[in-house]
Amino acid sequence: MHLSIIEFCSLLSYAPWGNSDLHLQSKTVTRKIKGDEYVSISNKILMSDYIADGIKKNMKNLLFADYFKVNPILVPIPTSSLIKPNSLWVPQRIAKALVRKGLGKTVVECVKRVKPLPRSSKSLAQDRPKAFEHYDSVEVSKILSEHNEILLVDDVITRGATLLGIANKLADAFPNTRIRAFAAMRTVSNPSEFVKINDPRVGTITLIDNETFRDP
Repeated sequence: MHLSIIEFCSLLSYAPWGNSDLHLQSKTVTRKIKGDEYVSISNKILMSDYIADGIKKNMKNLLFADYFKVNPILVPIPTSSLIKPNSLWVPQRIAKALVRKGLGKTVVECVKRVKPLPRSSKSLAQDRPKAFEHYDSVEVSKILSEHNEILLVDDVITRGATLLGIANKLADAFPNTRIRAFAAMRTVSNPSEFVKINDPRVGTITLIDNETFRDP
């Protein structure tokens, strides 16, 4: 892997370990995103559409507006397991919702998981798959011609190992393309650092000695 750092942006945040009302509310939002559920009983809008609509309506004020204004190709991140026909693939749904709002040129499903990995959300920190494991567990189909910008799309980002590993695999196939990433939600592991759910951020994912570090 020759990419040691990539840029990313995220719209929302949540605290996996907090117990305040706001922390618990953030966990509920995360669950709804992971299942692409309706926003609420009264609001029959799927979370994927809600996220895309939120970005579209607030584009002028978002720190990461340029991520979408360059009209990128959107590439959804594959699940850690092997995708079965008709199974839920949330990053794909988010990517398609973004394109429907004019926030991307098209969705290209060119990254396929060929070897299943443990889910990061279900693993202890020391047992989570590394970036190189994600790199080795996927294949890229060159169904996409060289493009100026690829935007990886994920539902929730923790440390960013998945995004960094897959970005490197894409960089092998498309060495002249700029690759960045968007995640609907980012984790804030320290509850005291959690500010709010609607918390747009721009940051980096860096690889140092096989460990992945996300900032912020």
